[in-house]
Amino acid sequence: MISVDKVIEANLPQLENSPKVKGLVKKGLGYLLHEQEFIAFADAYPHLQGIEFVEQVLDELDFDARFKPKQVEHIPSEGSIVIVANHPIGSLDALALIRVIAKVRPDLKVVANRMLMSVTPMHSLLLPVDNLSGTSRRKELANIQLHLKQEGALLIFPAGEVSRLSATGIKDCKWNSGFLRIAKKANCPILPIFIKAKNSPLFYGTSMIYKPLASLLLVKEMFKQRQKSLEFEIGASIPPESYLIENLKDKEVVSLIRKQLYRLNSKKSLPLKTQSPIAVPECKKELKKAIKECELLGQTQDGMQIYLYNYQGSSVIFRELGRLREIAFRAVGEGSGKRRDIDRYDMHYQHLVLWDTEQLELVGAYRLASAKHVIEEHGQQGLYTDSLFSYSEQMQPYFEQGLELGRSFVQPKYWGRKSLDYLWYGIGAFVKRYPEHRYLFGAVSLSNSLPDEAKAMLVYHYQHYFARLTNHAQPNNEYKLSNAQLTHYQSLFHGADIKEDFAELKHILANMGAQVPTLFKQYTEICDHDGANFLSFSIDPDFNNCIDGLVLVDLEKLKPQKAKRYLGE
Repeated sequence: MISVDKVIEANLPQLENSPKVKGLVKKGLGYLLHEQEFIAFADAYPHLQGIEFVEQVLDELDFDARFKPKQVEHIPSEGSIVIVANHPIGSLDALALIRVIAKVRPDLKVVANRMLMSVTPMHSLLLPVDNLSGTSRRKELANIQLHLKQEGALLIFPAGEVSRLSATGIKDCKWNSGFLRIAKKANCPILPIFIKAKNSPLFYGTSMIYKPLASLLLVKEMFKQRQKSLEFEIGASIPPESYLIENLKDKEVVSLIRKQLYRLNSKKSLPLKTQSPIAVPECKKELKKAIKECELLGQTQDGMQIYLYNYQGSSVIFRELGRLREIAFRAVGEGSGKRRDIDRYDMHYQHLVLWDTEQLELVGAYRLASAKHVIEEHGQQGLYTDSLFSYSEQMQPYFEQGLELGRSFVQPKYWGRKSLDYLWYGIGAFVKRYPEHRYLFGAVSLSNSLPDEAKAMLVYHYQHYFARLTNHAQPNNEYKLSNAQLTHYQSLFHGADIKEDFAELKHILANMGAQVPTLFKQYTEICDHDGANFLSFSIDPDFNNCIDGLVLVDLEKLKPQKAKRYLGE
């Protein structure tokens, strides 16, 4: 906590040679810094740490925050996020904001300067950094990136100091661009929060005359806020594709984000596009109860269970599937932009669900349906892929024995594990139980996070080597390579050796910071070469204009080791 002796030692060491002057200064600083109140608080609550400490400080001063309850939904319940806010009071505004965010995000960490780091009971909430300036140590920045990589929430006050009075009102000083560099490196959204509050006229007057003295008044200002409150305006998240603007320098993008934040307190239009909030998670206890009522298809070696869920009206499973699907797709630059990714097809499709029995979470899912049954009950337009492609009569035999797959996802916290492979075990279990299905078909997406050139190369490769059935489907919104692209790729790749060309493709993509999408690899590597076909490529305007490839797989041409692995044959 605050110690007058330490303040004098750090800032006025020359007073050691003037005991009388030091005594007077110490008495004055003790008054300004409310040293006795801090000592009494520390003696009363020596055990409090982290968020409990923050809450007790706010309760002790009877200080609160007001906000629109619906705006709390703008704070994502999971996934990496950089939260930025103005700093009008310089003390309790930060604590009040921490309390609100932490109720949604217990994993919250706050980027803290030296002054905040001096508050020892808050250390569990803080990540130290030197004002995000160029002097920040590499280790400090690495710790921040690690927190975001682990899907954490990060709060930053870009000004690094309290707001001051200006010609346009009480505004932050110049924002450091460090928060933008952090968000860009983590490729995560930025959430702006405007704090409506102010200090006393004495503070602003003193600040205009002598800034260091005004800083000493901040503690006095904090105690003046006793029994008061402030207001929050919680904005919507700004996705990376909105703030990654070509031809704009970082300082110009920072200016736009700052403008976005201050306009939350007005009716002016916002300069950057935002994402709608994602729905709050469903109750785990209710999920566990509901999942047990589904058909169990199998279990993995490490205890994950595979269920088949059938739509039965609005339910916790249905809502959670839509919520997690939206989270997973947004993480790769796609998504519906809605609170949940749910469409009209979900009601008459079945859903293959992977369930984590320990964490009580839906890990991922595959949407599937017997094409024959869907066409009998809803017509061919009942197939999801019919909205993207126009089928010819030549596709009818495949519909008779076909299983349409799509909308597969694994929630981000399970990425890098065997979750998608486990879903394939589920597909195998389904096909074993319902052996009338010989063919798998469906739309597989090229993520919008891929560079345009990478997407074009991938389309070229899969059209060249896996497009033997060219008359079965035509795209409703064709993705077409230009003549120049075709000529370039024909000279770039061998054209007759798939292994050689695939190795070259992976090498080129790696240099772009990209890789071949997992599903594209899985569908073509699971069977013999003539067992997988890409029939067409279409652009989906309802799915953030992503490119969809229509794949068809013949299960009778599965590679023996894959058939044994997934079908037990």
